[in-house]
Amino acid sequence: MSYPEKFLVLFSVTQQKARIMRFQAHSICLALSASLLWMTAAQASDSQAQCIVPAKPGGGMDQTCKLAQQALPGAEMHISYLPGGVGAVAWSSIISQRKAEQNTLVAYSGGSLLNLAEGKFGKSDASNVRWVAAIGTDYGMIAVRSDSPYKNLRELMAAIKDKPAQVAIGTGGTIGSQDWLKMAQIAKQSNVDPKVLRLVAFEGGGESFTALLAGHVQAVSGDASEASLHSRDGKIRVLAVLSDARLPGALANVATAHEQGYDVTWPIIRGVYMGPQVSDANYQKWVEQFQHAMNTPAFDEVRKAHGLYPFAMTGKDLTTYIQRAVHNYRQQAQEFGLVR
Repeated sequence: MSYPEKFLVLFSVTQQKARIMRFQAHSICLALSASLLWMTAAQASDSQAQCIVPAKPGGGMDQTCKLAQQALPGAEMHISYLPGGVGAVAWSSIISQRKAEQNTLVAYSGGSLLNLAEGKFGKSDASNVRWVAAIGTDYGMIAVRSDSPYKNLRELMAAIKDKPAQVAIGTGGTIGSQDWLKMAQIAKQSNVDPKVLRLVAFEGGGESFTALLAGHVQAVSGDASEASLHSRDGKIRVLAVLSDARLPGALANVATAHEQGYDVTWPIIRGVYMGPQVSDANYQKWVEQFQHAMNTPAFDEVRKAHGLYPFAMTGKDLTTYIQRAVHNYRQQAQEFGLVR
């Protein structure tokens, strides 16, 4: 029985009309309340600094905003979450609806630049936002649970080559994401067709590690900063870091992919950007705040605590760097037929 038919059975015509009127009044109240909340949030965003994480909590983007928050305590920065499309939803919001918000920053990573290069952010390009700062660098890594039978990258790839359907790999994003490309390059060098990889896409590294610990996937292609946080309780084993040399800190004993016979490195810069119509004065204010913070020894310690490694660049120099990086990512993606 349809909903209207059930309604007529339960209520008289008079009661039905009365309820409809109450529902309409309630809907109007809800609409007005939503409008007021939206206006309040918009006004707050003009006065209170906020850093938008374009993913769910727990991943590298989250760490970027938390680092910015701790590095600039005077800004009283609020962190909010706007996941979707592995950064596409937040990007679209900033360039279309929130383009002039003077105190709104958005976290980005090398993965964001890769998505931009592949056309996953629509017709956008690097010039559509204002690049404020790069506050550190990260590196790709491959991890399994600590009770996994795979002790190194070669053992994992041998298992994938033998029975690819039995090894699910958690990634932040779908085919074409940086986590996918890391595995695709390693697979190619293992004589494994990247198309046979059983990848499970998640909205950021936080979800990937949650799935790994729950046993829903057997490996994770993610970032070293995320792995550093999860490795502290001994529940995961990092099989390889995708850096030129071994990393200091929590992953110091992890071999690079190169040491294990794979010529794959994957550096990942992390930072923040702003809307395209933010005034020059406000943009420069944020650039200078980050420049000042990153020149202090205290920042080095905070960055290290978040599992990131030294890389500092702001303003015009950063914009030039990112334009070049997007170009290079596009060339890499074209090799796998990923550019839209």
